[in-house]
Amino acid sequence: MKGYVQVYTGDGKGKTTAALGLAVRAAGSGLRVWIGQLMKKGDYSEVSSMERFGALVRMEQFGTGKFVMGKPSEEDIQAASEGLSQAEAVMAAKEADVLILDEANVAAACGLIPVERLLALIRRKPDDVELVLTGRGAHPDIVEAADLVTEMKCIKHYYEKGVPARRGIEK
Repeated sequence: MKGYVQVYTGDGKGKTTAALGLAVRAAGSGLRVWIGQLMKKGDYSEVSSMERFGALVRMEQFGTGKFVMGKPSEEDIQAASEGLSQAEAVMAAKEADVLILDEANVAAACGLIPVERLLALIRRKPDDVELVLTGRGAHPDIVEAADLVTEMKCIKHYYEKGVPARRGIEK
């Protein structure tokens, strides 16, 4: 199977959900999936759901559990860097057919990881690996390097009415 680079970006809901849907589809076809969640740490519903796929889906979190605002802390930078290093190692060892870096675009935009390192990952991607990068604010160079780019656009959202993130739906 030929693998491509997919980017899910934009200010609308559904970027991580789309990537997880792809992971479910891939695992259902017997493909090995690795998901690295940059900037996330904690009890997200997707973690327990992906565990149900056993050896076909591996999910790891590389965040501090704190929201990054303004200048990121050294701890935040280190956690994201570890996540990208793990993605590079998984790809180099050919341990996954589908490799998903959740919130990679945000991590790059916030200065947690250099855009050039993401571009290098794209350039080194083996032909038979599908690489997915999610998160708002995809860098123009990432958009240019990708084979598929989907922008989620927010038309209306119940957050605007004060509805908090709901377990099993947004978290």
